[in-house]
Amino acid sequence: MYLDKTHDPGRNRDIIIDYTGVQDLQQAVEETEELFNRFKNKPAPARHTPMKGLKKLLSLFLIKAAHIRETDWDSTQVDSGGRVFPKWKTILDLEYQKLHSKITHEVYVTDYGAKGDGITDCTEAFKKAIGKGNVKVIIPEGTFVTRGIKLPSWTIITGLGKGKSVLKLHPEAARSEWVVTNKNHFKGNRNIAVENVSLDWNAERLPPGIRTSAGNNRSSCLLFANVTYGWVRNTEGMNPGLHCFDISSTIYTYLGDGTRSRGGSRYIWLDQLTGFGFGDDGITTHHSDDILISNCHMCDPSGKAHKKGFSNSNGIEVDDGSRNVWLIDNSTARCFGGVEIKAHHNASAATNVCIIGHLSINDNRSFNFRHIGHHKAEDPESLTAYNIKATNLVSIAPVYSELYAGSKPRGMVISGYKNVAVNRFTLIGDPDYDYFGEPVITVQYRARNVILHSIEMREFKKAGKYIKVFGGEQRADSVYIKNVATDHVSDPILVGEEVADIRIHNIEARTDFIKA
Repeated sequence: MYLDKTHDPGRNRDIIIDYTGVQDLQQAVEETEELFNRFKNKPAPARHTPMKGLKKLLSLFLIKAAHIRETDWDSTQVDSGGRVFPKWKTILDLEYQKLHSKITHEVYVTDYGAKGDGITDCTEAFKKAIGKGNVKVIIPEGTFVTRGIKLPSWTIITGLGKGKSVLKLHPEAARSEWVVTNKNHFKGNRNIAVENVSLDWNAERLPPGIRTSAGNNRSSCLLFANVTYGWVRNTEGMNPGLHCFDISSTIYTYLGDGTRSRGGSRYIWLDQLTGFGFGDDGITTHHSDDILISNCHMCDPSGKAHKKGFSNSNGIEVDDGSRNVWLIDNSTARCFGGVEIKAHHNASAATNVCIIGHLSINDNRSFNFRHIGHHKAEDPESLTAYNIKATNLVSIAPVYSELYAGSKPRGMVISGYKNVAVNRFTLIGDPDYDYFGEPVITVQYRARNVILHSIEMREFKKAGKYIKVFGGEQRADSVYIKNVATDHVSDPILVGEEVADIRIHNIEARTDFIKA
């Protein structure tokens, strides 16, 4: 299967079911919940190291403590039509109605002098059309060049659809600019919607060979920073310097595990988004809460925000300080990571992440869960890398990638995280591809309380063991593996030395797999 940038992610749910055969999603989600609750270990309080000097002064204004809000997380619902959503989505739905009730006038940006000719600078026309908010701005068909659009609270901008209504950065726009962002990153904004447009960051305007991002949370197609109640729907991100879509805080901070940036966003829904050519990630979240990402497709990053060969460019990344994030029926193709849940060494890990339905095709690492700098025996133990539930996943033929030279293809990697439940996971390799005897799923680097349940794996003929639990000083432990079906003729699981707590049940060789 090959999914390009024109793929309709509204098809993802049906494609995933074709591969996994999971028809009763309610049952599968409840099963994952039961497994997670049975094997989880309660997180310790996330207490960061006391700070001194200038770092302490900065912390007063920029960060707050990272708490793991388990009570707000256990709320996945499945309706009669099999559609999945977090319970708090009802809050978003009410706020969306409130947003429309606050709109006092609808305007066409062309009535203020904008021209969709791909040449005229329309920045001032958009400023006049948007005004102080309480407005719905309609963008007709065409390519509208701007130097960046800033949206106040109570604002909707909407076009006629992807590829029809295009917002493009001006050739002279700063490298640090966004195509669209909210107006006040420090005081914050609320109730903003962006719908039915393409956002072209116009990376071609930069000199050849330059890294495309300007640093921190700049250089993306769309940034919501300190936004409460936001919607981005049926929108395309094209060739950004950093990310296609970034749901974030006022700024990114790196002041230690156990801390989160102030000014995070909350209650955001990203739906039917597509993106390609991104310098770093397609969709990413930082220091924000209660985010729903559904029916999206991200593919073919450029990786140009990084040094060549070291591009950690993921289709969807749930990053530093993110909490309570739902990923539902998304797809990724030819990225470094399909879905990466992680943090940098000097930031809090993403916690409370729920994946229900994901299709990864030819990503280097289909699913990658890690807290960098908290893996080895001599590293400090992560205070925040807890709580991932994953249901109904598909990994198709992970491959080596020039984005990150030498990174070994994996269907899933779990490093440093505790309380991870993976249920109903289908992995299909390329029987002719050389995996150089490497494992397909690895549980490693001090991961704990991990359950792999109802896993189907086949056609990795040149791989090694299908599942490897690493031992040694930085071993994984408290790992439970049950109901694994493979086409591996010998024992498909390797457990390293010194792994003390591991249970393996019902491993079978089969040939009667569902053919998608």
